[in-house]
Amino acid sequence: MGRGVIRALATGAAAFALSGCVVAVGNQSAPVAPATVAGVPSGMQYLYGSGEAAAASRQTYAALVRYVQQYQRDRMTLRRMPLQAVLTPGATLAEPGQLPCTGPAAVVFDVDETVLLNTGYEYSDARGGLSYDATRWERWERSDGRATQAVPGAVEALAALRAAGATVVFNSNRNAATARFTEAALHRAGLGPAKHGETLFLKGDTPGGSAKDARRAMIAKRYCVVALVGDQLGDFSDLFNAGLKPAERRAAANAPAIASLWGNGWFVLPNPVYGTALAGDFDDVFPNDLRWSDPGARKE
Repeated sequence: MGRGVIRALATGAAAFALSGCVVAVGNQSAPVAPATVAGVPSGMQYLYGSGEAAAASRQTYAALVRYVQQYQRDRMTLRRMPLQAVLTPGATLAEPGQLPCTGPAAVVFDVDETVLLNTGYEYSDARGGLSYDATRWERWERSDGRATQAVPGAVEALAALRAAGATVVFNSNRNAATARFTEAALHRAGLGPAKHGETLFLKGDTPGGSAKDARRAMIAKRYCVVALVGDQLGDFSDLFNAGLKPAERRAAANAPAIASLWGNGWFVLPNPVYGTALAGDFDDVFPNDLRWSDPGARKE
């Protein structure tokens, strides 16, 4: 997750839904959610307030735990080292080679909106109608973490992974300068332990700013990375952020070479609030062959 990437609040360009429009749901029609509901951006309403988001997160975490437990059993019974979830340095999205597995097992997590919900910060944004500001975000990083909460299912899942013998490692685009505050926030939420340089890696630990591949490579030298978990495609490979247009990015994530990794080493959490997913104009989102014009609509 990178806070400097595209954000979408109620007034953002990603809010295609307009009050009064309808969308087909099964054989019925239902109102499209407006960009804000009682002043709360609809993406925030979903992520921080809905049962659906809690269910989706728990579903992802349950699948992750089952996958890692089976991975660990296979390592013991088959006496072989499977591939890591981290791609090789020369990999492409068309040929996503994976690193060989060496060392003890680990699962690598993004932090924000993957294991930790920044509910307090997003409340401040929504209430003030504010957009992202790096200075204000750093003040939030340095807060005591009281206004954060664990993503539903994360606490139980991380405990189960540790019990299965996997080390929990965090790879976040929070700043290395605020490492002790991130460690404390994770501990407060029941997600720790996390120690900077050992099980917590942050922006500034390697060159490249918000790019995570260098940090992933560093982690993969110490551990066998069984799985990667995040809310943005950049939490899995920087290749997704290498100048691809939204439609190209979607096609790459859905192509056979990559599609086999989802739920099979790569696990994604929902985030409709901000990030690289919230991009694309009408041509990106609605291809020409997937458009419908109501023949019964009144002509003006």
